[in-house]
Amino acid sequence: MQTCDYKKMESYMLSCMQDSAHDSQHIYRVLYIALDIASHEEGVDFDVLIAACLLHDIGRQEEFRDPALCHAAVGAAKAYAFLTTEGWFPAAFAQRVAGCIRAHRFRSGSPPARIEEKILFDADKLDVTGCTGIARSLLYIGQVGTPLYSLDAAGAVSDGSRDEQPSFFQEYHYKLKGLYSLFYTGPGTGQGAAISGGFFLPVAAPGSLFRLPVWPAGSAALSAIRSSCVPSYNLILNGGFSYGPSCHSIHPHPFV
Repeated sequence: MQTCDYKKMESYMLSCMQDSAHDSQHIYRVLYIALDIASHEEGVDFDVLIAACLLHDIGRQEEFRDPALCHAAVGAAKAYAFLTTEGWFPAAFAQRVAGCIRAHRFRSGSPPARIEEKILFDADKLDVTGCTGIARSLLYIGQVGTPLYSLDAAGAVSDGSRDEQPSFFQEYHYKLKGLYSLFYTGPGTGQGAAISGGFFLPVAAPGSLFRLPVWPAGSAALSAIRSSCVPSYNLILNGGFSYGPSCHSIHPHPFV
């Protein structure tokens, strides 16, 4: 794919993002983490992976307006329609992107199977681990009006472990606490264990696999990638992708 294709996907993504917990910066973080994981995996289709990362949360507003909807299913359908409009991409490609989006949700009941699906799932879940995950979860429950905790029959604060009624404490027990054993890739599992063991910020030890940077703001983030990857992302991405020594900017391989 060409840079203009990614710009078009990015513009569409930006038009769909109105959720403070699932904003464009979440998308960029997931993209960078996914690329780092992918550089340690075999047989990754980077075009599929990057498209899926950029579009994976475009169904959020529909779910926000109607909680009965699944944003992963809605997003998969929207992505397929978007990618196949006027024959922009073949149906087979759009189906693989949609499959990644459909499988990325923790509650979807559709576990990831292909390597790109597993990488997107892990990257998305790594962004809800640690302090980042706590902060994003609190942002989201505030936005949708979910309480911090529930009261039990005696009027005491419930710890959420047996609750069915949604609350932050219930979400912690249902999802956040158990995330660290649910990754599908080796790098995802390793990073999850590192965050869990250090509770909570994902600060890696010297020489370890991940070094998480201070993320560039807005569309400048993808511009940093594009400037090194014209005319095709594959020129760089098939050779791997990682972070520069300063951890403040993104650099393609090799590093100096």
